[in-house]
Amino acid sequence: MRSRASCAMAVLAAMVALGWSCGAVAADDRAALFDPVASVVMGPRCLNCHQVDAPRQKDMGVLHAQKVVRGKDGHGSAALRCQACHQAENTADGRVPGVRDWHLAPLSMNWQGLDKKGICRQLRDPTRNGNRKTPREVVEHMETDPLVLWAWNPGAGRSKPALSHDEFVRALKVWAEAGLPCPD
Repeated sequence: MRSRASCAMAVLAAMVALGWSCGAVAADDRAALFDPVASVVMGPRCLNCHQVDAPRQKDMGVLHAQKVVRGKDGHGSAALRCQACHQAENTADGRVPGVRDWHLAPLSMNWQGLDKKGICRQLRDPTRNGNRKTPREVVEHMETDPLVLWAWNPGAGRSKPALSHDEFVRALKVWAEAGLPCPD
């Protein structure tokens, strides 16, 4: 059985192959362009760090062990900084994930408790998306940021996003070119 994300990617590929322009696509179809993007950003690799108080772990999003908290700057408390355990890369055994400058997403980018529509609207809002003012800046963040890229190399025992990074970026670009439409 194909996942909703892979079906959405097939629809996007067909639209591109047929030369459909985003302007000619019905509003409902335009809003559906966010579906493959949502299949990634609503997964545990993203949601675990787009939190208010403390990071989550594992695919089920349990509170971080060691009672880790956000801290004032999203890098943990003064006594237990993220970098105390999270180094520049995953540990050899894969138990401790790592990438340069490991930290929680800024509070303005919190997705805790948001549904697909809420996350979509937040990604479009520069006051809540890291001050990304254009669709291209939103795509660039998800295409190049080391913390985002880590999701596709999460280490042993962690699921990867529903789409490959290339598929995700293609879906992001189609969504961005359509003007970042959101579901109702």
